[in-house]
Amino acid sequence: MAAAFGPQGTFPRRRRNSFGFLPPYMSELRAVLLGNSWSERSSVGNLLLGENKFNPEEELDPCVRVSGHIQGKEIVLINTPDLLHLKISEDKIKEHVETCVRLSDPGPHVFLLVLQTEDFTEHQRVRLCRVLNFFSDHSFNHSLVLISPPRQRRPGSGHRVMYRTPIQEMIRRCKNKSLQLENLTMQELLENMERIVEMSNGTHVICRHTSAQQRKEAPVTLNYPQPVGRRLCILLF
Repeated sequence: MAAAFGPQGTFPRRRRNSFGFLPPYMSELRAVLLGNSWSERSSVGNLLLGENKFNPEEELDPCVRVSGHIQGKEIVLINTPDLLHLKISEDKIKEHVETCVRLSDPGPHVFLLVLQTEDFTEHQRVRLCRVLNFFSDHSFNHSLVLISPPRQRRPGSGHRVMYRTPIQEMIRRCKNKSLQLENLTMQELLENMERIVEMSNGTHVICRHTSAQQRKEAPVTLNYPQPVGRRLCILLF
């Protein structure tokens, strides 16, 4: 499979705001983690929590909720089975997505796509796109690609990372929003999640499986500051 040097710093780092990782009118943030490695997703979840609550070596089959707090805000992490696995049927994927929609009610603000450069295949890219489309056609606008460091570097490559074509295409679909996980801090990750919320004017994704009543109650835009809840919810796949 062809490989090429990926864009460096495609999602520029931000300077920390004085009010913290969310603007004053945001008291809740819901996010979904997807990817091709339980270990890497667990590491991102532990990074966000600031403590080791997920065991990277023990992949669980049912959905699992883990909570924590950051700057006075509750964080709820929901970990589910790997939806990119070849043996998971499309009906089972839809079932897991429906569960995630209920757990992220009224809808996620951000999708974090944790991808391993050596292992992310074209088949997994197609399946990941299908999973995102099961949520909503707008999921890609709310997505941030997090690229795991390579297990082996080519001699003379230094800190440059070779991005295979599937990852390049995934970054393109997500409008070039990507970060490298190597040396990434919790503060930087939270600030970039906040940036996606700001770019979306504070809106969340209205999922295909959201009920008519939930769509009626869910705000479409935030034209002025207003509270949107008290929890920060993150779903890990």
